[in-house]
Amino acid sequence: MAKYIELTASNFEETLNKGVSLVDFWAPWCGPCRMIAPVIEELAADFDGKAKICKVNTDEEQDISVKFGIRSIPTIMFFKDGKMVDQIVGAQSKAALAEKINALLA
Repeated sequence: MAKYIELTASNFEETLNKGVSLVDFWAPWCGPCRMIAPVIEELAADFDGKAKICKVNTDEEQDISVKFGIRSIPTIMFFKDGKMVDQIVGAQSKAALAEKINALLA
């Protein structure tokens, strides 16, 4: 089973520079973040080899959070070839997230 990619300052740009990526900005203490964690893991399996499903721990990677202006979590950003193309704030359904990924893959 595919696992999501844990992003850090050292691998962020390299990981996102090609293809379609979903990035979940989260923190361990955040209830809604914990609620959607299983959805993120399912998406990682569903889109294995097609899109990158990633997570950024905002407590540990504050520089990335500041760079993207993360003010509330969970914030989910969608990237295509290194550029941020869409963003959702708050917990979302698996179907809503999959629909956005599929639209970027099309």
